[in-house]
Amino acid sequence: MSAYICVVVLTVSALGSSTVASELLKRPTNVRLTSHNMNLVLKWDPPEGTTSDMVYTTMYRSSATDYRIGCSNISSFECDFTALKISQYGNYTGRVQALLGEESSNWVESNYITLDTDTVIGSPTVSLSSNGPTLEVTIQDPVLSILTLRDVYNGVTYNITYWKKGQNEKARSIANMQQNRVVLNDLGPRTKYCVQVQINTDKNRNPSQPSNITCESTANEQEAPWVAALVAFVIMAVAVALLVVVVVYWKSISQFLCPKDALPPHFESLLAHPKSNIYLQLSPAEEICHRCSIIAGDRTVEEGDPLEAAGSSCSQQPDVIVEER
Repeated sequence: MSAYICVVVLTVSALGSSTVASELLKRPTNVRLTSHNMNLVLKWDPPEGTTSDMVYTTMYRSSATDYRIGCSNISSFECDFTALKISQYGNYTGRVQALLGEESSNWVESNYITLDTDTVIGSPTVSLSSNGPTLEVTIQDPVLSILTLRDVYNGVTYNITYWKKGQNEKARSIANMQQNRVVLNDLGPRTKYCVQVQINTDKNRNPSQPSNITCESTANEQEAPWVAALVAFVIMAVAVALLVVVVVYWKSISQFLCPKDALPPHFESLLAHPKSNIYLQLSPAEEICHRCSIIAGDRTVEEGDPLEAAGSSCSQQPDVIVEER
């Protein structure tokens, strides 16, 4: 009996010591599950006296599943569950636990959210174009983390607010517009107007975040929007045509702009082949040769014979007769 009592006492003391050890590590605070544009993110604040070695583990579950691990041993103060195959119509909650070495805090539960009804829808993108005294408003839905806005919600409408720039107190509104292209035709010519848009859905209890304020000026009634486009087209066509002409006729254009040096016409005539009869008469005539024989005494020296052969005869007979043939 005494042994049984000892076992019970030891067990109770062990459980008490483990509880005290776990309570020594403080829990995270302000744990909340959030959603913006259909994502799912668990956020929290660190406990007091947090050190750089403290890490966190998170879990999440839906109304149809048990808890699953989200992030393990992270040092940041949020965990994104979006990539873990969540459903756009699911009901989710999360929890987080602080870890420091061998110690761990108790789990801290977050709030519940239903994704399609509680998510915060971001602001749409608005662009304006002037068409005479009217403005065309084009609205682009925000990009969601899963699917598209119209895949999640069947009924999507727009609230459009517009006013003259500087006259916000006189703003006018168009509610529950289903088209994402709207023409504002009750405007004055040559006046700057500003536009802001919010999205309403059939399931989400809150409207979207408002768009940025976008401003544009109207034009006169006589001015057509195609006039500026036509002028721009003509200018571009002329520029392209000039470029083509320059490329094709570049050689001729360059020679015209930068001609090479040329001799005057009377200098060029000096370089030509002379055709004057006077020049031809002054030019050296062709040399005419006649066959001749040299007779020295009784010996005749024919042309082509060596002159040395008649040398002794010429010295003895000074009279030499040259006879042409």
